Amino acid sequence: MSNFSLPRFIGRTGLAASAAAFLALGLAAPAAADEVETYEGSTVGQYTGNAESGPHVYMTGGDAPASLFNLKLKDQDTVLTAYCIDFRTNIRHNAWYKEDDWANYPGKGDFAQPGKVHWILQNSYPNVDAAALGAEAGVDGLSNEDALSGTQAAIWYFSNDMELNLDDNRNSDAVKAVYTYLTESAVELPQTDEPKAALSITPDEAASGQAGEIVGEFLIETNAADIPVNLEAPDGVELVDVETGEAVTTVSDGDKVGFGVPGDAAEGEASFTLEATSRVETGRLFQGKDPNKPTQTLITAEGGQTKVSASASGSWTGGEPEPSPSPSPSPTPSDKPTEPSDKPTEPSDKPTAPDDKPAPPADDQPTLPVTGGALAGLVAAGVAALGAGGGALYLSRKRKAAAGEETDA
Repeated sequence: MSNFSLPRFIGRTGLAASAAAFLALGLAAPAAADEVETYEGSTVGQYTGNAESGPHVYMTGGDAPASLFNLKLKDQDTVLTAYCIDFRTNIRHNAWYKEDDWANYPGKGDFAQPGKVHWILQNSYPNVDAAALGAEAGVDGLSNEDALSGTQAAIWYFSNDMELNLDDNRNSDAVKAVYTYLTESAVELPQTDEPKAALSITPDEAASGQAGEIVGEFLIETNAADIPVNLEAPDGVELVDVETGEAVTTVSDGDKVGFGVPGDAAEGEASFTLEATSRVETGRLFQGKDPNKPTQTLITAEGGQTKVSASASGSWTGGEPEPSPSPSPSPTPSDKPTEPSDKPTEPSDKPTAPDDKPAPPADDQPTLPVTGGALAGLVAAGVAALGAGGGALYLSRKRKAAAGEETDA
């Protein structure tokens, strides 16, 4: 955690040059980012100074003062104490913080073993007094200051991979003993899992849907119980348990709720708000609220009571009534009754004679083509017929000629 700054002349020149470059290119300066996004119901607090401090600690990657920081919760009298889990970032005076989850750690480090950090917080100063901690670490008469510095050094070991320089005589034997005991004893256990938020509703985006269904699925996480629901909704719309569909008027940790909208409801929207007295637990992460003003990330050493509130909303499209089916028209009955035929049809005793003549092939039915041997046979038959006809004509004329000769004689 080192402090450094550019020479004043260079800093001013650089700022002027940057501004001139933006103006020359017709570009606007980057817009300020919004505050960091956490979750609906996140507790907000402000750093107001140090609760107590210990001796400087000398790590293998640098040195820093060790302190417990005060976080005063917004609009409340509750003040939490917290350790640093961001060795390379300085704390900013009067910085505002928002409670968040371990997974959203924004500091300059990995925060790779948060469960072991949580174990240290539960088993070290100030949750364990200096005398009891000294007995575990083998230090008689351990002071609060050395207990604090040894604890902070052990936290940095797991949050930023920083090691206390055990060969540096500027670190007292008491600080070294506390650091060694804590880093060698820390374990991840079920009781060192991430503590629950005082109150959160996720997701924090508005839900949408349509009439006739449950709109939204909001998960409630809290260490409070039976929080009353303040519902703002049109008549007929209820907040319901998404698993059972039953209306709810209070919620507790782990509940999943949504807006139960009747099928004939018009287009509309609804919201619900939760307000409760809860507790910020030891081991909750707090990150700087303004991303444009970095400040070191903190973790609560001692928790405290807090008043919390959170809300969620949803909207839906109107239901469409199903059209009534049109009745089928009935046939109009005739005024004149139909008279039955007096002559029943008599069956014929004469069987139908089969047709010996084959039916000619239909136009679309295939027939055998006249080719090859069949064609030769037809030609031969034609020649024979012509020969027979010629012979008959010759004999007929010869007979007539013979008959004429006999008459002349």
